Amino acid sequence: MDRPRILLLDRPSPSLRSLTTALEAQGFEVTQTDEPGVAQAAIRAGECAVLLGEIHLAAEAVLTEVRGLALVPPLIVFDDFAGSAGPGAALRASVFDTLARPVSDEEVLRSVRRALESHTLRIENTRLKQELQEHGDFGPLLSADPRMRRLFDTLGTVADSRATLLLAGESGTGKTQLAHAVHAKSARASQPFVEVNCGALPTALLESELFGHVRGAFTGAVRDRVGKFEQAAGGTILLDEIGSASSELQLKLLRVLEEGRYERVGDTKTRTVDARVIAATNVDLEAEVAAGRFRADLFYRVHVVAIEVPPLRARVADIPLLARRFCARFARLHGREVRGLTADALHSLCSHAWPGNVRELENAIERAVLVARGTELDAPDLWPADRRAPPPGTPLDFEGWQAGPPAELKRALEGPERWLILRALAQHGGSRSATARALGINRTTLFNKMRRYALLSFPISPGDAPDAEPDERAA
Repeated sequence: MDRPRILLLDRPSPSLRSLTTALEAQGFEVTQTDEPGVAQAAIRAGECAVLLGEIHLAAEAVLTEVRGLALVPPLIVFDDFAGSAGPGAALRASVFDTLARPVSDEEVLRSVRRALESHTLRIENTRLKQELQEHGDFGPLLSADPRMRRLFDTLGTVADSRATLLLAGESGTGKTQLAHAVHAKSARASQPFVEVNCGALPTALLESELFGHVRGAFTGAVRDRVGKFEQAAGGTILLDEIGSASSELQLKLLRVLEEGRYERVGDTKTRTVDARVIAATNVDLEAEVAAGRFRADLFYRVHVVAIEVPPLRARVADIPLLARRFCARFARLHGREVRGLTADALHSLCSHAWPGNVRELENAIERAVLVARGTELDAPDLWPADRRAPPPGTPLDFEGWQAGPPAELKRALEGPERWLILRALAQHGGSRSATARALGINRTTLFNKMRRYALLSFPISPGDAPDAEPDERAA
């Protein structure tokens, strides 16, 4: 990973050589020049985390030229006559720190560390603003992925309708949370939201769970019981893992979906119910229909509005967004002084395949918050000792380029291009400069493409300065 870059804008001298040695010993990458134009170019290229300079050289000639950048690195100036009125007097209000010479290397190092902390905070604020601009939201759910934002738009459009909704996708992708959000945005929000896991109970018990039973209907039925459909009257019922329902139960579900009518187990009285149904599945229901395990008529009844929720590995840009949210939540819940994640931790998370999807990520962050010893989660905190962490730069799955109807060439190539950028970012530890070089494009073009594909939340390397707002034509 790139080391933080320090730019020394000063004339060569023995004291400057000593300072350079001291900075490099602390892990900084140091570049020295006495040409303001060279410093200006380095700042514009994002190759400077802190600018250390003699006050006359680092004055208006440099800052005036870069004032239009979104984020200028902190400036620490050396002044042989600190506090005096002179050419640098107008500059002092905008610098991070002014050090009067002679000054010890230790004092300069303390100032540089404070400047980097300040710069990191400004980067974080810039990142948060970018995320607010780039992500889509659906109630409490956030995403930086274009597919998820289109999904949110669709759900927002149908939330207030009576249409049955089918949420398909791997386990742990957040289907239950989406169902809750749909209910909250509907006119039924003040009425009950009831959830039933169709795969958790045998058929006989599941029928009683859904429709209720009367006393004496079976052994152990010592009193009448209200079913989940009746509890959800006027509201929403989520039928999770609907693909696991037996053929007999599927027929009864079809009736209640089509007619709103049912009978409690052991009863002859027909009851009616008005409940909006959301079904969820982690299996391919069309394949189940073809195999004869799921009724075609029920499939078409629940397939009125169908949503495919992509797995987490296919929306890598969401991983930092979710990880930070989980970290803040669990730090509050468990009373831990954990305020965020290091860049190494974020890169490690982005390199993992997440077979358990969002649920696995949530559990990993909670565990890390509990075992972390510092104020930030680091990569070793994320993985148990008996589990090997994924190596940096593991190639990411590309699922966006599948066989299908012909598409406009430019649109068809967006999926592979987005995947290549994600892979290069992971391989180069989030360094945008290194990523741009590897892809054979300039950094401004990379920024524009990252913005187009909603990748700006991918963790930036600490050695990289944030990008200025670029010219759209560069992409």
